[in-house]
Amino acid sequence: MPIEIKQIEPHHIEGFHAVLDAVARERQYLAFLEAPPLEAARMFVETNLARGTPQLIALSEGRVIGWCDITKPNRPIYSHCGVLGMGLLPEFRGQRIGTRLIRAALDDARRIGLHRVELTVRESNAQAIALYKAMEFRIEGVKRDGVRVDDRYENLLMMAVLF
Repeated sequence: MPIEIKQIEPHHIEGFHAVLDAVARERQYLAFLEAPPLEAARMFVETNLARGTPQLIALSEGRVIGWCDITKPNRPIYSHCGVLGMGLLPEFRGQRIGTRLIRAALDDARRIGLHRVELTVRESNAQAIALYKAMEFRIEGVKRDGVRVDDRYENLLMMAVLF
């Protein structure tokens, strides 16, 4: 089945929220353990759309199966930067969909004039780290015990790519 990568639209928000929640509940990848309320996700998407920031989704037969966004910090001294977030439903991983999402998001980031895109990733997430390295992200540091889930600590890698 073909996978479509496109900019999110308002009618995709509920699907985006469902995927966000599913990935968060895996408790392994994101900075939260469940999605925020639907209205908060709606505000997030609408703000990104209004600001022209990259927020792409992957669709399979019209269903949202993943996303990649690059949000811009609000402070002027960081106006050249963006923070990447992404997720993909488990059954769609390992099919190069993440690569397509990141490539499209980074192309959009360049188009809007960003110079730096950064992210954090758990040290145990070898598949994501390999993907980010393939997209030319470099490890800039380690935040020791940066995450605690179920009373277990884990390091976060800080990575970035410059254009």
